Amino acid sequence: MKFISTRGQAPALGFSDAVATGLAPDGGLYLPESLPRFTAGELARFAALSYPELCYEFLSRFATDIPADTLRALVARSYTTFSHADIAPVVKLDEKTYVLELFHGPTLAFKDFALQLLGNLYGHQCQVRGQSINVLGATSGDTGSAAIHGLLGKPGTAIFILYPDGRTSPLQERQMACTGADNVHALAISGTFDDAQAALKELFADQEFRTRHRLSAVNSINLARILAQCVYYLWAWLRLPAGVREETEWVVPTGNFGNVLAGWLLQKMGVPLHSFRVATNQNDILHRLFTTGDYRVGVVTPSLAPSMDIQVSSNFERFLYFSVGRDPAKVREIMETFKRTGAYTFENFDRDTFTASRTTDEEIPSIIRQVYQDYNYIADPHTACGFKSLSKERPSIVLATASPAKFPETITSAIKIEPTAPSLEALKAKPLVKHKLPADAAAIRAYIDRHAV
Repeated sequence: MKFISTRGQAPALGFSDAVATGLAPDGGLYLPESLPRFTAGELARFAALSYPELCYEFLSRFATDIPADTLRALVARSYTTFSHADIAPVVKLDEKTYVLELFHGPTLAFKDFALQLLGNLYGHQCQVRGQSINVLGATSGDTGSAAIHGLLGKPGTAIFILYPDGRTSPLQERQMACTGADNVHALAISGTFDDAQAALKELFADQEFRTRHRLSAVNSINLARILAQCVYYLWAWLRLPAGVREETEWVVPTGNFGNVLAGWLLQKMGVPLHSFRVATNQNDILHRLFTTGDYRVGVVTPSLAPSMDIQVSSNFERFLYFSVGRDPAKVREIMETFKRTGAYTFENFDRDTFTASRTTDEEIPSIIRQVYQDYNYIADPHTACGFKSLSKERPSIVLATASPAKFPETITSAIKIEPTAPSLEALKAKPLVKHKLPADAAAIRAYIDRHAV
């Protein structure tokens, strides 16, 4: 299978090369040239598979340049670090409310599902090609720690993670800056996540720098991230009662649009997921998009759900590509307008599959408290955004994106219970090693020049 850029001005690549490249040279994002279709018979067969077996079956449609036995082993290794036997358990709260728990990986967040796998893909690539690789990512919280823990100590790799200084939770920062690993560089950037993401894109646009350091992206701009996340939607859909599978609304806390895009792509592959609700915090560009058609950058306000403190959602470009009839020229036109003006209005934007909700910092503690009172269930601040305005007409499944133990202050304030996790408690005694840099591509480039492998 080949993978093409949303902007149509880069060569088509195989899976491994698309993963290694990350952001396409023309500034676009890679997508499969065509999407596979899963039949009812295949879906019935998938129901009996374990999570790693299901992941292999799904990815084998895309990673056609990796030998089957190798891919199977890489996938199996990627899920040995998860603490729950089901990997992604589906918890029933009542007859119409389910939770898909995505926080049982090593960094207690949904990003582990893709980044444990991506780390193993990178390690395999270094071994097969005999080349080192330098991985660059920007994070608003969970991506960075999950990416780092996917590459900890892997030979031939270095990882550079940009994050907004003072705008992640203390424990999220410690997961990035307390590893003690020589190949990990936690770069605390002055400014917002969007500033870090803009610097990252500028660095990837520098083709000489990118080639010289064999630079690869770990953000959800990387194709492997999205494909790996498709699997937990399929896993959960197979575990819902047969009578509600095709009626369920999937409620997805999201900032960079990658998490919900994965479910939407699976729907386009023939799996009958009914609809999606994009749950945002007070940084609500996606809520405004899906309620008004207006895609417009606002000011990022630090919130109790910091992983969603984003205004420019990178993965929206993949959705846009399909929405404009797979017309790369139209994608280029829209993205250029958005880059120049910070806004674009979609007059004929099809929003039938999506609804959206917005949750403020004032609302998050009360939602956490209400969920605990109603279900004896503790939701982290991001997951709490998903519990706002749940449908009373159809079943809902809320994606629980992080462990409440990562946000003890907010949880304790809301319900007077302090959630803990052994891995997080161990971090509190470790030294914090971070490197403060301006949100400036030149300064970050100079740092990578000094530390790349």
